[in-house]
Amino acid sequence: MQDDSAAASGRKPSLERRLATILMADVVGYSKMVGENEERTIEVLRGHREVFDEILKLHRGRVFNTAGDAILAEFPSAVDAVRCATEVQAALRTRNDHLSPEQRMVFRIGINLGDVIVQGGDLLGDGVNVAARIQTVADPGGICISGSVYDQIQNKLSLQFRQLGVQNFKNIARPIRTFSI
Repeated sequence: MQDDSAAASGRKPSLERRLATILMADVVGYSKMVGENEERTIEVLRGHREVFDEILKLHRGRVFNTAGDAILAEFPSAVDAVRCATEVQAALRTRNDHLSPEQRMVFRIGINLGDVIVQGGDLLGDGVNVAARIQTVADPGGICISGSVYDQIQNKLSLQFRQLGVQNFKNIARPIRTFSI
């Protein structure tokens, strides 16, 4: 959305911002898997992504960026994002059960609710960066959420949460309350 008065006066238009729930998913040990068998790894990733994308749509999620094995998705609701993440992890566990051990692909997922900057179809800023950092402390096959997500979903979903305490993450200015599902 452009600020017409800013454009008319020669000032830069203000950035479009919005509150969003960001889900970041990343494959554990992906580079090693690619190094061992590139084609098989890509095929397994494709199959896992089909499952991931289908469940994402069911929960009103939208992929806004990918990088190799990483997926960044946006949700209008923290409850939808967490439901999606738990269903994705359950579905991928089942899919992995039908694969040989060297083919199994496990994701870590991090979810944050925060303010983001809209740039075309992409989202940028601290809200996205926090989701990416939280993902790194999730167990393989697990989900970690920020305190802002926890505050929105508590008493709305029957899940077990484990407090991980306040975490300091690389290049994130403030400590983040973190929970594991």
